[in-house]
Amino acid sequence: MQPLADKLRPQSLNDVVGQQHLTAKNRPFDKAINKNHLHSMILWGPPGTGKTTLAKILCQQTKSQQINLSAILSGVADIRHAIKQAQENRNIGLVTVLFVDEIHRFNKSQQDAFLPHMENGLITLIGATTENPSFALNNALLSRSRVYILKSIAAKDLSSLLSKGLQVVELKISESQHNQLIHAADGDARRLLNLVEILADYSTDGRVKDEDVSLIISGLVSRFDNKGDVFYEQISALHKCVRSSNPDAALYWMNRMLVAGCDPQYIARRLLRMASEEVGNADPRAITVCLDAWETWRRLGSPEGDLVLAQAATYLASCPKSNAVYKAHNLSLADAKNLGSLEVPMHLRNAPTQLMKDSGYNKGYQYDHDNEDSIAYAQKGFPDSIGEKIYYQPKQAGLEIKIASKLNLIREKRDVN
Repeated sequence: MQPLADKLRPQSLNDVVGQQHLTAKNRPFDKAINKNHLHSMILWGPPGTGKTTLAKILCQQTKSQQINLSAILSGVADIRHAIKQAQENRNIGLVTVLFVDEIHRFNKSQQDAFLPHMENGLITLIGATTENPSFALNNALLSRSRVYILKSIAAKDLSSLLSKGLQVVELKISESQHNQLIHAADGDARRLLNLVEILADYSTDGRVKDEDVSLIISGLVSRFDNKGDVFYEQISALHKCVRSSNPDAALYWMNRMLVAGCDPQYIARRLLRMASEEVGNADPRAITVCLDAWETWRRLGSPEGDLVLAQAATYLASCPKSNAVYKAHNLSLADAKNLGSLEVPMHLRNAPTQLMKDSGYNKGYQYDHDNEDSIAYAQKGFPDSIGEKIYYQPKQAGLEIKIASKLNLIREKRDVN
């Protein structure tokens, strides 16, 4: 039996739901069809946004021979067979488009196998991927292709598609049920039509019960490709909302990830990192709060422990912010890496043996507690060849206001600028 999504697959750009930035008049795909000329491209977007459909339309409208490969199921032998088929097409004057679904699943050598055939015009490559091409594909492949970004299908477009699907399966639903299905589809046209098909199996008289809708959408989760693009987009959103002192938005993104199945301990680890990177010495208690939250979650688990993560996230977002330690760490790390193996000044070296004392180790060292303010102001701390440096510059935020005041006095007396 032909799936509903396949029955309703568009046959022209005018029938495509969404993606108007690519398919509308004088947009890239419309121009390619009008010129009857395709170029190699990567279609990047979430599931169910029309990547396969658009590739098929482009091939049909330009009268190209389409060869399909799935990177999940295919290997080097399949690529060779496709190239051989493309050569046969060329011999009889046909243009070949090689469509590779989930192209990011191919390794570097498999991706490289396409390059010479793209160069000599044997194939036009159309790759479909849900992963960021910048990370998932070789630079050589990207340089020979154009990347087009497909967007999640908007609710109004999904609504139109839902109406068509209901007509095909002869179902009637209420406005509330309609809205529930649109929400459950989460921007995925294929998921929406699959839900309609399942509903059709439940119905006996063309009508749909509320409990049937609730049953088929229960357990559906928001789009969240673990360790994929959406995953890192959402953790980035959480981090940035903590940084911008927006506890409400931080809670939203944290719970988006939890609802979609993210490991709560991953969030706990990232919150602990934020405590140092974004708050730092402006409120050193932030680290303790995050550590305690992590440990509490380990004892309680979900869902009870999730509340403690929410407490930590809102505390971080509400704290005074300082990245002074983060910046100081990076500056000092760069010097440690780039300035070579500079020797420790003699006065800072220990001298546990007489030979070391005779060799000048520890000579001239001033014990700070024997000096005024318990600080030896004249004592240098860096290798002589680079002089005294300042990495850590506290901000006027939280506890760092006091830290900055004290360090300014110390540095002034040390004559360090």
